[in-house]
Amino acid sequence: MNTELPIIKTTKAFVKNELENAEGGHDWFHVERVYKNAMLIAKDEPVNLEIVALGALLHDIADAKFYGGDETVGPQKAKEFLTSVNAESHIIEHVIKIIENISFKGGNFKQDFHSKELDIVQDADRLDALGAIGIARTFNYGGFKNRKLYDPDIAPKLDMTKEEYKKGDNPTINHFYEKLLLLKDKMNTKKGRQLAEERHLFMEKFLEQFYKEWEGKI
Repeated sequence: MNTELPIIKTTKAFVKNELENAEGGHDWFHVERVYKNAMLIAKDEPVNLEIVALGALLHDIADAKFYGGDETVGPQKAKEFLTSVNAESHIIEHVIKIIENISFKGGNFKQDFHSKELDIVQDADRLDALGAIGIARTFNYGGFKNRKLYDPDIAPKLDMTKEEYKKGDNPTINHFYEKLLLLKDKMNTKKGRQLAEERHLFMEKFLEQFYKEWEGKI
């Protein structure tokens, strides 16, 4: 598929405009990286590339965490946009399902929809939460929420419910254990798993260095 089909070009412009003032870890550049990751992974998979592209571009059009936890805003905004550009109904439905089911949500969230296209966009989004970019995004969001960098007296909270995860305000370092380090083993595709491996190792090395510096050992 020519990724610069009119609907893709229009969608890129729409998302870029909508996320102009977004938090740095969930802005247009995040979406662009997820889109590129998704198209890379999709090369090895028998999927509808238009759905993959649109799902990746619209997956964070209105992230619930910036809308008081309301998970209906993103799907509704995406549906209105896709309808306005005369996307086919089956494409709109599939993209909405991707948006509704892509998030981590504490790791205990049970998807009620499955497709290869969702698998790819989910892997692409998770890749952007790993490695150097993942570390940068995590601390950017922690600063945005005025969270502590680290507090040795506050242990990571594993196996959180969806609601606990949404309301969590633990130190930023805890997020590595509550989400980021869990993602490698949750990748859906072979390519996603391959790409996640190096990024995962980079995060482990970062944490090792972080604790040495915190303790004044280096």
